[in-house]
Amino acid sequence: MLTRSRHRSEPVRPAPLPVALAAALALTGVFVLSACDPGTAGSGGKPQATAGAEVGVLAPGRPGEPARTLSPEEAATAVPEDAPNAADVSYTTMMIVHHEQALRMTALVPDRVRSEQVRALAARIEAAQGPEIAAMRAWLKTSRGEEGHGGGRHGEQHDDHSGMPGMATEEQLAKLERSRGEAFDDLFLKLMITHHEGAVTMASEVLGEGRNIRVQEMANDVIAQQTAEIHRMRGM
Repeated sequence: MLTRSRHRSEPVRPAPLPVALAAALALTGVFVLSACDPGTAGSGGKPQATAGAEVGVLAPGRPGEPARTLSPEEAATAVPEDAPNAADVSYTTMMIVHHEQALRMTALVPDRVRSEQVRALAARIEAAQGPEIAAMRAWLKTSRGEEGHGGGRHGEQHDDHSGMPGMATEEQLAKLERSRGEAFDDLFLKLMITHHEGAVTMASEVLGEGRNIRVQEMANDVIAQQTAEIHRMRGM
Protein backbone atom coordinates (compact mmCIF):
# COMPACT_ATOMS: atom_id res chain seq x y z
CA MET A 1 0.00 0.00 0.00
CA LEU A 2 1.28 3.45 -0.87
CA THR A 3 1.46 5.99 1.93
CA ARG A 4 1.52 9.73 1.62
CA SER A 5 4.37 11.67 3.16
CA ARG A 6 3.36 13.47 6.33
CA HIS A 7 6.02 16.13 5.89
CA ARG A 8 4.79 19.50 4.75
CA SER A 9 6.97 22.11 3.13
CA GLU A 10 7.42 25.03 5.50
CA PRO A 11 7.63 28.62 4.32
CA VAL A 12 11.10 30.11 4.30
CA ARG A 13 11.39 32.92 6.83
CA PRO A 14 13.54 35.98 6.13
CA ALA A 15 16.68 36.34 8.17
CA PRO A 16 16.08 38.48 11.27
CA LEU A 17 17.62 41.92 11.65
CA PRO A 18 20.64 42.14 13.94
CA VAL A 19 19.51 42.41 17.56
CA ALA A 20 21.03 45.85 18.14
CA LEU A 21 19.40 47.30 15.02
CA ALA A 22 16.03 45.75 15.79
CA ALA A 23 16.11 47.18 19.33
CA ALA A 24 17.04 50.63 18.08
CA LEU A 25 14.29 50.58 15.51
CA ALA A 26 11.74 49.52 18.10
CA LEU A 27 12.67 52.48 20.29
CA THR A 28 12.25 54.96 17.47
CA GLY A 29 8.88 53.75 16.25
CA VAL A 30 9.90 51.97 13.07
CA PHE A 31 8.48 48.56 12.38
CA VAL A 32 9.97 45.54 10.64
CA LEU A 33 7.93 44.16 7.77
CA SER A 34 8.42 40.61 6.52
CA ALA A 35 8.72 40.57 2.76
CA CYS A 36 5.58 38.88 1.49
CA ASP A 37 4.34 37.67 -1.82
CA PRO A 38 0.83 39.13 -2.04
CA GLY A 39 -0.10 36.57 -4.61
CA THR A 40 0.57 33.57 -2.38
CA ALA A 41 -1.75 32.96 0.53
CA GLY A 42 -1.79 30.22 3.11
CA SER A 43 -4.53 29.15 5.45
CA GLY A 44 -6.87 31.95 6.40
CA GLY A 45 -5.87 33.98 3.36
CA LYS A 46 -2.72 35.37 5.02
CA PRO A 47 0.23 36.17 2.76
CA GLN A 48 3.22 33.87 3.01
CA ALA A 49 6.84 35.04 3.16
CA THR A 50 8.75 34.59 -0.07
CA ALA A 51 12.07 32.77 0.02
CA GLY A 52 15.07 35.03 -0.42
CA ALA A 53 13.04 38.25 -0.13
CA GLU A 54 14.59 41.19 1.69
CA VAL A 55 13.17 42.41 4.99
CA GLY A 56 11.62 45.86 4.87
CA VAL A 57 11.31 48.46 7.64
CA LEU A 58 8.28 50.71 7.94
CA ALA A 59 9.29 54.19 9.10
CA PRO A 60 6.41 56.47 10.16
CA GLY A 61 6.33 59.72 8.21
CA ARG A 62 6.14 63.21 9.64
CA PRO A 63 2.69 64.62 10.47
CA GLY A 64 0.70 64.67 7.24
CA GLU A 65 3.18 62.48 5.37
CA PRO A 66 2.82 58.76 4.58
CA ALA A 67 5.04 56.09 6.07
CA ARG A 68 8.04 54.85 4.06
CA THR A 69 9.48 51.39 3.64
CA LEU A 70 13.25 51.39 4.17
CA SER A 71 15.87 48.76 3.57
CA PRO A 72 17.79 47.54 6.66
CA GLU A 73 20.75 49.65 5.56
CA GLU A 74 18.62 52.80 5.21
CA ALA A 75 16.93 52.11 8.55
CA ALA A 76 20.27 51.84 10.33
CA THR A 77 21.21 55.36 9.26
CA ALA A 78 17.72 56.68 9.97
CA VAL A 79 17.92 55.91 13.70
CA PRO A 80 18.46 59.29 15.45
CA GLU A 81 21.77 59.81 17.21
CA ASP A 82 21.42 60.18 20.99
CA ALA A 83 25.02 61.00 21.87
CA PRO A 84 25.21 64.29 23.84
CA ASN A 85 26.30 67.33 21.88
CA ALA A 86 27.72 70.68 22.99
CA ALA A 87 24.23 72.11 23.60
CA ASP A 88 23.33 69.27 25.98
CA VAL A 89 26.51 69.71 28.02
CA SER A 90 26.31 73.52 28.07
CA TYR A 91 22.67 73.49 29.16
CA THR A 92 23.20 70.98 31.95
CA THR A 93 26.28 72.77 33.28
CA MET A 94 24.62 76.17 33.25
CA MET A 95 21.35 74.91 34.71
CA ILE A 96 23.20 73.54 37.72
CA VAL A 97 24.53 77.05 38.40
CA HIS A 98 21.07 78.50 37.70
CA HIS A 99 19.40 76.14 40.18
CA GLU A 100 22.09 76.80 42.78
CA GLN A 101 21.24 80.50 42.75
CA ALA A 102 17.55 79.68 43.24
CA LEU A 103 18.47 77.63 46.32
CA ARG A 104 20.62 80.51 47.55
CA MET A 105 17.53 82.70 47.39
CA THR A 106 15.21 80.19 49.08
CA ALA A 107 17.72 79.76 51.91
CA LEU A 108 17.01 83.37 52.91
CA VAL A 109 13.27 82.76 53.30
CA PRO A 110 12.87 81.25 56.80
CA ASP A 111 14.29 84.25 58.72
CA ARG A 112 12.85 87.00 56.55
CA VAL A 113 9.52 85.95 55.02
CA ARG A 114 6.14 87.23 56.09
CA SER A 115 3.76 85.41 53.75
CA GLU A 116 3.12 81.74 54.44
CA GLN A 117 2.39 81.30 50.75
CA VAL A 118 5.88 82.49 49.89
CA ARG A 119 7.33 80.20 52.56
CA ALA A 120 5.51 77.20 51.08
CA LEU A 121 6.58 78.17 47.56
CA ALA A 122 10.23 78.36 48.61
CA ALA A 123 9.97 74.92 50.22
CA ARG A 124 8.58 73.47 46.96
CA ILE A 125 11.39 75.06 44.95
CA GLU A 126 13.99 73.56 47.28
CA ALA A 127 12.34 70.14 47.17
CA ALA A 128 12.35 70.14 43.36
CA GLN A 129 15.60 71.81 42.41
CA GLY A 130 17.87 70.05 44.90
CA PRO A 131 17.21 66.61 43.33
CA GLU A 132 17.36 68.15 39.83
CA ILE A 133 20.88 69.42 40.54
CA ALA A 134 21.88 65.93 41.71
CA ALA A 135 20.39 64.39 38.55
CA MET A 136 22.22 66.81 36.27
CA ARG A 137 25.52 66.26 38.06
CA ALA A 138 25.04 62.51 37.72
CA TRP A 139 24.30 62.90 34.01
CA LEU A 140 27.45 64.96 33.47
CA LYS A 141 29.55 62.45 35.36
CA THR A 142 28.14 59.53 33.37
CA SER A 143 28.23 61.14 29.95
CA ARG A 144 31.34 63.29 30.22
CA GLY A 145 33.22 62.13 33.32
CA GLU A 146 32.65 65.49 35.00
CA GLU A 147 31.09 66.22 38.38
CA GLY A 148 29.22 69.36 37.26
CA HIS A 149 29.63 71.37 40.46
CA GLY A 150 29.16 74.66 38.64
CA GLY A 151 32.85 75.48 38.68
CA GLY A 152 36.03 74.43 37.00
CA ARG A 153 36.32 73.91 33.27
CA HIS A 154 32.72 74.85 32.44
CA GLY A 155 31.79 76.97 35.43
CA GLU A 156 34.61 79.47 34.96
CA GLN A 157 32.98 80.93 31.88
CA HIS A 158 29.80 81.64 33.86
CA ASP A 159 31.26 83.31 36.95
CA ASP A 160 29.54 86.61 36.10
CA HIS A 161 26.30 84.79 35.16
CA SER A 162 25.97 87.13 32.18
CA GLY A 163 25.27 84.30 29.76
CA MET A 164 22.31 82.89 31.66
CA PRO A 165 18.83 84.39 31.38
CA GLY A 166 17.05 85.38 34.57
CA MET A 167 20.02 85.33 36.94
CA ALA A 168 19.92 87.88 39.76
CA THR A 169 22.91 90.18 40.19
CA GLU A 170 24.97 90.20 43.38
CA GLU A 171 23.51 93.63 44.18
CA GLN A 172 19.97 92.25 43.91
CA LEU A 173 20.84 89.29 46.12
CA ALA A 174 22.40 91.60 48.71
CA LYS A 175 19.25 93.74 48.71
CA LEU A 176 17.13 90.61 49.16
CA GLU A 177 19.28 89.54 52.09
CA ARG A 178 18.78 92.94 53.79
CA SER A 179 15.01 92.88 53.29
CA ARG A 180 12.46 91.71 55.83
CA GLY A 181 8.72 91.05 55.93
CA GLU A 182 6.53 92.28 53.10
CA ALA A 183 9.46 93.99 51.33
CA PHE A 184 11.29 90.66 51.28
CA ASP A 185 8.24 88.81 49.95
CA ASP A 186 7.75 91.26 47.09
CA LEU A 187 11.42 91.27 46.05
CA PHE A 188 11.71 87.50 46.38
CA LEU A 189 8.73 86.96 44.08
CA LYS A 190 10.00 89.51 41.57
CA LEU A 191 13.46 87.97 41.38
CA MET A 192 12.19 84.39 41.34
CA ILE A 193 9.69 85.02 38.55
CA THR A 194 12.50 86.45 36.41
CA HIS A 195 14.73 83.56 37.44
CA HIS A 196 12.13 80.97 36.44
CA GLU A 197 11.46 82.70 33.13
CA GLY A 198 15.17 82.47 32.37
CA ALA A 199 15.21 78.76 33.17
CA VAL A 200 12.26 78.16 30.84
CA THR A 201 14.08 80.03 28.07
CA MET A 202 17.20 77.91 28.54
CA ALA A 203 15.21 74.68 28.60
CA SER A 204 13.30 75.63 25.45
CA GLU A 205 16.55 76.34 23.63
CA VAL A 206 18.11 72.97 24.43
CA LEU A 207 14.99 71.19 23.16
CA GLY A 208 15.77 72.65 19.74
CA GLU A 209 19.57 72.43 19.82
CA GLY A 210 20.36 69.37 21.93
CA ARG A 211 19.85 65.73 21.01
CA ASN A 212 20.22 63.66 24.19
CA ILE A 213 16.93 62.14 25.29
CA ARG A 214 17.68 62.35 29.03
CA VAL A 215 18.59 66.04 28.80
CA GLN A 216 15.41 66.74 26.87
CA GLU A 217 13.39 64.93 29.55
CA MET A 218 14.98 67.10 32.24
CA ALA A 219 14.38 70.24 30.18
CA ASN A 220 10.71 69.37 29.72
CA ASP A 221 10.39 68.89 33.48
CA VAL A 222 11.88 72.35 34.05
CA ILE A 223 9.47 73.93 31.58
CA ALA A 224 6.39 72.26 33.04
CA GLN A 225 7.23 72.83 36.69
CA GLN A 226 8.60 76.34 36.52
CA THR A 227 5.89 77.60 34.19
CA ALA A 228 3.30 76.45 36.74
CA GLU A 229 5.24 78.19 39.53
CA ILE A 230 5.46 81.42 37.52
CA HIS A 231 1.65 81.50 37.27
CA ARG A 232 1.39 80.76 40.97
CA MET A 233 3.81 83.53 41.96
CA ARG A 234 2.08 86.08 39.76
CA GLY A 235 -1.13 85.35 41.63
CA MET A 236 0.39 86.02 45.07
